[in-house]
Amino acid sequence: MKTTLSFFSLMVIAAIAFGQTSTFYDFKVKAIDGTDYDLSELKGKKVLVVNTASKCGLTPQYTDLQKLYETYGGGNFIIIGFPANNFMSQEPGSNSDIKSFCTQNYGVTFPMMEKISVKGKDIHPLYKWLTNKSENGVMDAEVSWNFQKFMIDENGKLVDFASPKEKPQSEKIINWIKK
Repeated sequence: MKTTLSFFSLMVIAAIAFGQTSTFYDFKVKAIDGTDYDLSELKGKKVLVVNTASKCGLTPQYTDLQKLYETYGGGNFIIIGFPANNFMSQEPGSNSDIKSFCTQNYGVTFPMMEKISVKGKDIHPLYKWLTNKSENGVMDAEVSWNFQKFMIDENGKLVDFASPKEKPQSEKIINWIKK
């Protein structure tokens, strides 16, 4: 029996064989106000993805993230916050509560998304991609706590991450933005 493969099948096989993976731009998320947010709209920008929490010892990083956004944001750089309640219930509020908290206490103007799960059985698909080499083709990077920072290049590829305790204005992050 002779088997023929379609062009599409051959392309899928080639992509698997050469380790090609999806990109950041393949995901759609919800903004904190419930509207759709297509990450493909960020093509050409470096993106710093941060899981956040309002009742964490690291919550003051909102100030540093906002300063970073004010300094470098706009043109080719953006920060996106993803509130998550995965660590000691440190993000218990609703999306509305979180938005108010961030705006009133830290003057956050960078985009905030709806609250999601960044680990476990209910992990959001974007975070599954960010944390698994089998998905992103680069590295495994399990989220260890609130305010872990993932660096996405202008082509939608994961390039690195910074631990939760690493300040947003660290040399590592600033050098990546300026590169």
